[in-house]
Amino acid sequence: MISVLILTKNEQADLPGCLDSVSWSDDIHVYDSCSDDRTVEIASARGAKVTQRPFDNWAAHQNWGLQNIRFAYPWVFYIDADERVTPKLMESMLGAAREPGDHVAFRIERRDMFLGRWLKHSQHSPFYLRLFRPECMRYERLVNPVSIPSGPVGLIGGYLLHYPFSKGLSHWIARHNSYSTFEAQQIIENRLKGTSFSLKKALFERDFTERRFHQKELFYRMPLRPLLKFAALYCLKRGFLDGRAGLTYSLLSSIYEYFIVLKTRELESSGWRPAATGIAETD
Repeated sequence: MISVLILTKNEQADLPGCLDSVSWSDDIHVYDSCSDDRTVEIASARGAKVTQRPFDNWAAHQNWGLQNIRFAYPWVFYIDADERVTPKLMESMLGAAREPGDHVAFRIERRDMFLGRWLKHSQHSPFYLRLFRPECMRYERLVNPVSIPSGPVGLIGGYLLHYPFSKGLSHWIARHNSYSTFEAQQIIENRLKGTSFSLKKALFERDFTERRFHQKELFYRMPLRPLLKFAALYCLKRGFLDGRAGLTYSLLSSIYEYFIVLKTRELESSGWRPAATGIAETD
């Protein structure tokens, strides 16, 4: 009743646990960005269908997958290799797929884990559109893409567990160093396009996806963003209640934000422009 889509790139450590958590589906697709470890071998041995494509940017990669991978079922659940489906979430998703009403997508609550605990307060955002009809979903932005459904969205119970530091701190830093490049390129591209935002929507828009888009656009126009990011996570969202994990995560998030600031300045000074195809130019 539900097909599963797992995006991978050198995920031999995390993939087995992810596959275990979605073993209730008989249509599992591993969408791989040309891994050079045992990811594809593990996926094939576990009966998953493997599709490989070189990675360009997040929105383009995800949109290609939804448009070209042949899913056996009308509903698709998207999951990363460092995430795990809980039994309650599995039951909720199966029930939603059986009786979706007029919904074309469902929002799921994710719990980020760090240093052995749930980042209950310092987590950036807990809700993500992960169960959907593929023909009704598309993505925008080069990194941290925004999910754009073409119909009503529902919310289902249960939790998706996320282990972003499963491969260690060095891997998290390297990955976010790459992410910050895409974020800087996205900022420049938005400025060139004259992308507008609404303060009213950033604060009061009821649709979560729309509100998040305008919040990002507002945030990127603020001075002292790294300090604001730390204050927002650690103070306003009460990340201090998450103990050492909350402090460490808030600091790492502010450092990531500083990477984006520095790279945006660097791209501006070099006169960087996006490629005509919409895929960012890189050295």
